Amino acid sequence: MVAGNGLLFPIFGFASCVAFIYMSFGDFILTNHREQRELSFVERNGTQFMVDGRAFYINGWNSYWLMDHSVDEDRKPRVSAVLEAGAKMGLTVCRTWAFNDGGYNALQVSPGRFDERVFRALDHVIAEARQHGIRLLLSLVNNLKAYGGKTQYVNWAWEEGIGLSSLNDSFFFDPSIKRYFKHYVKTLLTRKNTITGIEYRNDPTIFAWELMNEPRCISDPSGDTLQDWIEEMSAFVKTIDKNHLLTVGLEGFYGLKNPKRLAVNPELWASSLGSDFVRNSKVPAIDFASVHIYPDHWFPHLEFEDKLKYVSKWMLSHIEDGHYELNKPVFFTEFGLSNLNKDFQPSQRDRFYKTIFDIIYKSAKRKRAGAGALIWQLFVEGMDEFNDDFGFVPWERESTYRVLTDQSCRLARIQGITQQNNYLKELCLQRQ
Repeated sequence: MVAGNGLLFPIFGFASCVAFIYMSFGDFILTNHREQRELSFVERNGTQFMVDGRAFYINGWNSYWLMDHSVDEDRKPRVSAVLEAGAKMGLTVCRTWAFNDGGYNALQVSPGRFDERVFRALDHVIAEARQHGIRLLLSLVNNLKAYGGKTQYVNWAWEEGIGLSSLNDSFFFDPSIKRYFKHYVKTLLTRKNTITGIEYRNDPTIFAWELMNEPRCISDPSGDTLQDWIEEMSAFVKTIDKNHLLTVGLEGFYGLKNPKRLAVNPELWASSLGSDFVRNSKVPAIDFASVHIYPDHWFPHLEFEDKLKYVSKWMLSHIEDGHYELNKPVFFTEFGLSNLNKDFQPSQRDRFYKTIFDIIYKSAKRKRAGAGALIWQLFVEGMDEFNDDFGFVPWERESTYRVLTDQSCRLARIQGITQQNNYLKELCLQRQ
């Protein structure tokens, strides 16, 4: 009224523009929104992952660095880039860290104190993954020192004068440290995403939680200490979040209390790490078993062909355990071949990956326990300083890219869900 009729024409013009945009793209906007709201949680039925009543076999990857890179605006685009690249390759699950305890860009600065800036970075990772149709396997703490890990928890308790021991493995039995970790878990799982407005525990973008990356308790080779911790923490997680699947994060080694499987271990040392694949995975609150595959670290002097033979033996043993001992899916959540091997050739990686993918595919076709595999690890260009001797940019080598995408299509055809994923549909139609 004050501005007179002069304001009316711009308003009408703006309204007309909005109406045109809505009529042109409204269905697209509503469809995308509806698809996001209807995203379903991954469930388990015996040895199979399930989504909407269908078996869900996974071809995916690791990019541990997503939260860390989302903190800094100049590195943030790499997160979207790798998630989009994964989606275009038909990959469906990405494993990444949901922890950074102490140090640079720490999520948990000290026990119970969190950096909101870093929490918002994790919000961004989850929202971006949802946008690209990628589900996340989120790990809650590290057995190793990188990004804090159990060492940081022990140091915090020791510095406060309440720690029972300076021993790293006190993480598993010190009551004060267990309280630290439980508080962290509760804070994380009940976090309300500032972008999506969804609490983490209610967000189906999250495929599952992983208690710890590669847990070991060397101070107790019997395995009792780690077993008690797994039982306690898995039950605690389920009191907060009954929507999501949960795994331990094991490497897959057999313990001293499983003598019939000790011969499958790489060497004698693997049985004395305080973990046991079958015993740990049998815990009722644990929904699926995890296994890692690093033959060149376990057998540095073995010839490549012999490493491939061992990989087959290692995988088939665990798939058999999943089927007959556990009645749970077995998920190979890390596998890699080092480029530091003295005889390394890039073509070896293609054969190594294909050996693993063939076993997963055959297991899926037979409806056995081999539920999928996650390559370690994928990057985008310009990230050499974050790489190790296993990571690579997938599209820089055409043959490797082909091996990865062929596996996506093979598993998709078993599941019969290519129509539900435009990337997969387009990718796999090209392969027919």
